[in-house]
Amino acid sequence: MTPVLVRQHLPHAGPASRADLGARARDWSEIQERMLVPLYEAVHERLDVGPGTRLLSLGCGSGLALVMAASRGAALTGVESASPARLALARERLLGESREARARADVRLTDRLPADRPAAYTVVTAFEPIGQVAGDTEELTGLLAAATPLARRGTPVVLVGWGPPERCATTAVLRVAAKLADQDRGTVRLRPALRDDLEEVARRAGLRPDGSGRVACPFGYADLDSALKGLLSTGLFDAAVAATDQAQVDKEVAEALHPYRRSDGTVWMPNVFRYLIARTP
Repeated sequence: MTPVLVRQHLPHAGPASRADLGARARDWSEIQERMLVPLYEAVHERLDVGPGTRLLSLGCGSGLALVMAASRGAALTGVESASPARLALARERLLGESREARARADVRLTDRLPADRPAAYTVVTAFEPIGQVAGDTEELTGLLAAATPLARRGTPVVLVGWGPPERCATTAVLRVAAKLADQDRGTVRLRPALRDDLEEVARRAGLRPDGSGRVACPFGYADLDSALKGLLSTGLFDAAVAATDQAQVDKEVAEALHPYRRSDGTVWMPNVFRYLIARTP
């Protein structure tokens, strides 16, 4: 699965070693990122991503959605500014070590919006779900406003948010993060997703809403340890760790996951994500 289920790193959440960030990026890439594959597939299919598509991915993470778009023949630019470790993994996936791969002109991976563009983008995606961290909508609004001039007029821009809490089993686990983080008033606050988050971001970025959809993206894990690693790799629990400690967070998240553990030891949490398609002016 991507940004970041939501955020890779939250401000004021305390220092983390390079090894910790690298391990967490690997957990994201190997465990969590794949959870959003149904969303990536639905959007690519709806927008007919393929040969002739010039796709700009904002918050591309470790690049799974880009790999899927590349398999459909799209030319790609991925931007990942929040996590150098995730960007490095995206480069491994898409460019590899071969001279032929490094020479590919249809894949570009960077930590900032490109200053130059040979041709305007025809699809823009921001697959990192917003609506759980206070302030994440403002950050995305600014990024979209900066990216809009790089796209053709009328280009579809895809924004993603969490679905209704009653249809997202992971909401119960996120409440643990919010409860623990609330013990530290200096941390970034989690908040419930709002119905019109995506439309509000589009409006503030100068985009015109033009359709939406919902996609079921269940979170399935081989065991409790994989579930803990996957969920913590999102960064949504950083503030909780800063307010308490890692052991406390692990313990309470494990308890919150108990209702979703099955008899064979796997963990299964149904979720729904919503996407909005907006158009550039």
